[in-house]
Amino acid sequence: MEQQNYNYNSDSVFVQEGSVSKKFFANVFTLMFAALTISTLAAYLFATNEAFQRYIFLPESGLTTLGYIAIFSPLAMVLIIGSGALSRLPYIALLVAFIVFSLVMGISLSFLGAVYTDGSIVSCFGAAGVIFGIMALLGYTTDVDLSKYRTILLIGVVGLFVTGIINMFIQSEQFSLIRAFIGVAVFTALTAYDVQMIKRLGQGIEKDGGVIEDASNKKLAIMAALSLYLDFVNIFLFLLRIFGGRK
Repeated sequence: MEQQNYNYNSDSVFVQEGSVSKKFFANVFTLMFAALTISTLAAYLFATNEAFQRYIFLPESGLTTLGYIAIFSPLAMVLIIGSGALSRLPYIALLVAFIVFSLVMGISLSFLGAVYTDGSIVSCFGAAGVIFGIMALLGYTTDVDLSKYRTILLIGVVGLFVTGIINMFIQSEQFSLIRAFIGVAVFTALTAYDVQMIKRLGQGIEKDGGVIEDASNKKLAIMAALSLYLDFVNIFLFLLRIFGGRK
């Protein structure tokens, strides 16, 4: 999944972090965890409730219209994010889009329960959390400027997107496995990169005398949270592809 790139002032990395910066950073992670909670609950409800499942899948005819929307909406949303269209929305509209995306993503992820064992889903989710946490801490504390790796990481994301489409046609198990290993590496690195960029965003707001309550800064927090959300979900999905036990 392609990431949204948000603007930041690279010089602000040298600004001492204050209360505004820390509050912005905390808001980003609060939004990210809220989105993960929505997705997890939606995935669980649709995976375990037969009545909900019939809204998206019918044994006699396959996917329903809502099912197709659930499958393809996350990809459509990622493309919209990549185009920068979401950043032009008003704050309330962007917040609603963020919540809806989290919900639809959860419905899409509910299909994992039909393919992988419950134990492997839980273990890979936990492993993704550990990897994400370690890389987030690294991105927050390192003095190395990770922005110099931006181009390489973006090439990696685009490459994963293109190869994913290619593999839809060639259906190569080995190719898919190799792609999954690369995917884990790319999004693990992106986690550290994104966290450092978010830290710099907060420092830039502090330096410019901004306040968290400004609509523009709240929009920045949503876009940053969405990037971290996508990092985590992609790490989880690629780990599941590698280590997940199939039913």
